[in-house]
Amino acid sequence: KVIWTLLVTILGYASSLPVSDDSICAAEELAKYSIIFTGKWSQTAFPKQYPLYRPPAQWSSLLGVTHSSDYSMWKKNEYASNGVRDFAEKGEAWVLMKEIEEAGEKIQSVHGIFSAPAISSGTGQTSTELEVHPRHPLVSFVVRIVPSPDWFVGVDSLNLCEGDHWVEEVSVDLFPYDAGTDSGFTFSSPNFATIPQDTVTEITCSSPSHPANSFYYPKLKILPPIAQITMVKLRKSQLGLPASYLNVQAKSNEIIDTVS
Repeated sequence: KVIWTLLVTILGYASSLPVSDDSICAAEELAKYSIIFTGKWSQTAFPKQYPLYRPPAQWSSLLGVTHSSDYSMWKKNEYASNGVRDFAEKGEAWVLMKEIEEAGEKIQSVHGIFSAPAISSGTGQTSTELEVHPRHPLVSFVVRIVPSPDWFVGVDSLNLCEGDHWVEEVSVDLFPYDAGTDSGFTFSSPNFATIPQDTVTEITCSSPSHPANSFYYPKLKILPPIAQITMVKLRKSQLGLPASYLNVQAKSNEIIDTVS
């Protein structure tokens, strides 16, 4: 009777443990998606200190990974890795690529790496394709804001699996993040390391609460999206087709109330 009671207790405890999102994915074996990154960083939407030259407003290449919950590229309110720091500050991907490869080799938490070309202006689109697996249904990526001290946009562990199927399409508005490794307030701030390193934080219209902050718009309640990502599941007949075939339209992102 004691053994039976103990067994029931153990089984009850095990059933109450949290189950990670990707452990219950029962979708078909593999799925491919087209991922379209749309920059919305215009002078009309973000007039304060908008970079016009040396260099003008633009986006770095997109670097992403499909993975399980055992891997994390970056997380809000946690410390950025050395790879994310180098990418956010200088757009250098070598250390981040090494971190991804090591995670894939050690704990098999990474299914694939994907990248998309840089955008030479604040507005525009870039795209690529990615592949997810039932054991690796999560998508993470980073894109550096150029110029900036250590600012970026991205997605952390977006799950493309819903029970027994893959989502057909998903769009996410993107907002700026501070990697916590450089103390600059403005787009063109000189390199000034944050010591000790801070955690990754979202930049808002009121935080950092300093007039010098390039995203400081105290009259706004919330910043408009500076970019958007759209992922569309590809049917077998669409594999290999360019993203333009999907006819994904960029949406307006202008601030109606003018900001001095």
